[in-house]
Amino acid sequence: MHKFCVAPMMDRTDRHERYFLRTITTETLLYSEMIHANAVVYGDTTSLLKHHQNEHPLAIQLGGSDPSLLAEAAQVAQNYGFKEINLNVGCPSDRVQKGRFGAILMKEPNLVADCVKAMIENTNLPITVKCRIGVDDMNEDAGLDDFINQVKDAGCNTFIVHARKAWLKGLSPKENREIPPINYSRVYKLKEDFSDLNIVINGEISSIEQSLSHLEYVDGVMMGREAYDNPYLLKDVDTEIFKKKTKIKSRKEILMSYLPYLETEHNQGVKLVYATKHLMGLFKGLKGAKEIRRFLTKIDSIENPIEQYKQLAIGFNE
Repeated sequence: MHKFCVAPMMDRTDRHERYFLRTITTETLLYSEMIHANAVVYGDTTSLLKHHQNEHPLAIQLGGSDPSLLAEAAQVAQNYGFKEINLNVGCPSDRVQKGRFGAILMKEPNLVADCVKAMIENTNLPITVKCRIGVDDMNEDAGLDDFINQVKDAGCNTFIVHARKAWLKGLSPKENREIPPINYSRVYKLKEDFSDLNIVINGEISSIEQSLSHLEYVDGVMMGREAYDNPYLLKDVDTEIFKKKTKIKSRKEILMSYLPYLETEHNQGVKLVYATKHLMGLFKGLKGAKEIRRFLTKIDSIENPIEQYKQLAIGFNE
């Protein structure tokens, strides 16, 4: 199931984006944005967890460090139909650190193990962990192995590993995705040393060719920002990664496939820009992209927006 995934991304992988990506690839495993367990249990649960059946296979990523709260959130997620629960042990932001979750938890593998165990005991869904190869001065070899061993013993058999350290002080989340050196070989070695585990690699993966190269050493690939900024590259995932004999859609066909969803959302009173903002990258590098993006940005102020969108799609020839 993890052979190719799109990473959970804050302010990006919401339900509209996920439905849009489903018009391009049916096999890719999709993830929600990170949602704190506290919000799942005590917040506007329906709004947070609402999704369309077409989004599946779909996993939810949870944040938190309270085993009992995570266990309760896991049960709620199962009831809402998610197929996997992923625990965030990789986000380095200051806000996340202050809440004692995300990458800082790599310093407390025993606590992560307790969280995983509690969720496993309270749900039938697979529990996975997304982490870094280390944080700060943590040893990338012994430290990472110790973390994996403790969490594995709690029952987790799938680790999604961003192949760089997180520096918890002095770098922004964006800088933490770029400045610490990428170390793919460390993730490859992790698979060698823990051959019984499902190891998925993440970090600076930007093409299908690169993904196929990684798959020679690990079980799966997770693509992040590139999948959002240039979603049309995902058109080859089903055929090249999953070896499915399916027709590759043109951009025009993708736009048309998204139309019924937009119409439904519009009829339910949802602002269309919440859904169309995710289309911007579909036109990357194309002539007239600027005008199309301007139209999609202002779609809610246009008379008969669904009909105007339909005409855009029908007239699209790329």
